[in-house]
Amino acid sequence: MRIYFNSLLLLIVFIPLHVFGQKNTSVSGVFPQLAMVANHSPRTEAGTGGLMPWANRLWVITYVAHLSPSGSGTGLYEINDQMELKKRAESIVGTYANRFIHAPSNQLIIGPYAIDTLGNVRVFEGLKNFRLSATMAHLTDPGNKVYFLSMEGEFFEADVTTLKSKQLFNLMDELKEPAGSKPHFKSGFTKHGRVVITNNSYNEKDYNGAWSAGRLAEWDGATWKILEKTAFTEVWSAGAFGQPMIATGWDKASVLMNVYFPSTKEWKRYRLPKGSRTFDETSCTEWMRIREVETERALMDCHGLFYEIGYHTYGNQLWAIKPISSHLRVIPDFCSWRGMLVLGGNQATPMRFSSGYDNNPLAGQAQAGLWFGKTDDLWNFGKLQGEGGVWLDSEIKKDVASDPFLTFNFNNKSLNIWHKSNVDVTFSIEADVVGNGEFKTYRTITVKANELKNIDFSESFNPKWIRLVSNKDCIGSAYFTFK
Repeated sequence: MRIYFNSLLLLIVFIPLHVFGQKNTSVSGVFPQLAMVANHSPRTEAGTGGLMPWANRLWVITYVAHLSPSGSGTGLYEINDQMELKKRAESIVGTYANRFIHAPSNQLIIGPYAIDTLGNVRVFEGLKNFRLSATMAHLTDPGNKVYFLSMEGEFFEADVTTLKSKQLFNLMDELKEPAGSKPHFKSGFTKHGRVVITNNSYNEKDYNGAWSAGRLAEWDGATWKILEKTAFTEVWSAGAFGQPMIATGWDKASVLMNVYFPSTKEWKRYRLPKGSRTFDETSCTEWMRIREVETERALMDCHGLFYEIGYHTYGNQLWAIKPISSHLRVIPDFCSWRGMLVLGGNQATPMRFSSGYDNNPLAGQAQAGLWFGKTDDLWNFGKLQGEGGVWLDSEIKKDVASDPFLTFNFNNKSLNIWHKSNVDVTFSIEADVVGNGEFKTYRTITVKANELKNIDFSESFNPKWIRLVSNKDCIGSAYFTFK
């Protein structure tokens, strides 16, 4: 049955899915009976922390905003092939968003839980009181141990058989985070002989340049190395073909995508547009993941935009990247399950903090939900749009090219350029049409002092990347909009 309200352009589709049982109904991909609902007291966030197909069912962890006050009603859930939701007796109220398959022991590690192939659940008791955000392969003993990262920066080693754990580092100290900054370590991944972690701390002080609290960092088993001092949210690597390692974050100008190429053992930085600036704060990102969803293909959710990402690299370039659609939904995790694409969701939640006030007194009972569809549905999500710059009030060096900025597949491309120099500055706009790293000069533009120059690109101009080069040192901006 379809109900149309033409004036509101609203479509609601009710689809009875008999294959899942007569009582189960989908409303535009949402099964209401699968909502995971927190209790009324204390009022808290109820987010979907992680999703993973395992042991012939779909496993879900939900989280509260903070471990203190604890919140209530969240935990570990399983969904069977009849679309029936069951909360496990082993559930712990906590803040968890990690998921990892430990292949040598045939266990799913999700939250503080270790789950075998029969669905038996055990708990890492020493980790349950930490806000776990990532589980990673061990560098020297991958058959028996894993690493855990918590949002406060505690870095652990744990045995997958005994479930005993010990803390190795406090990354707030190791990475020289500024005193008073809010830790928000979000992701970690082990590949190419290194552990890479992200911290997406970011607020007005980061925007104004008062400090740089975010981090992208790597550890080779001996020394921690800071790669970037700005907010980074996700890091992921493909397991086959070119095996690039991709980390995503942002600064005030645009989204950052740093890619490690194992063939040359180097990181390269690219820039992408922000689909929405509502994600520009530490707590507003939850969690912007990169996941394999079809065989040897991945989806990247980043700052309100979905992208498809390939595993291969040619000529030390990431060729296969294409924006798909925009969205405002907070999607902490997603996966493929039984031929469907499953998106986790965070609905409006009344977070209560230790100061005793209700952060959102107009929100009702906290809950999390799932959306079921197919991967191709993403192309029917929001229209591609975004904004971002290669420079934004940045120090620009003469004859030094900016980072490449992704412009491919966007419509209505526009570029605004201005600077703070008291002399004319000429900028060369260079385009990489196919994505192989070969840039050609598209045009040059001279910007006078106190002048704002705008360029509207033709619809036929659709290169993969654009970068700019200045003929003078200056402080300036080059900012794209796509609409």
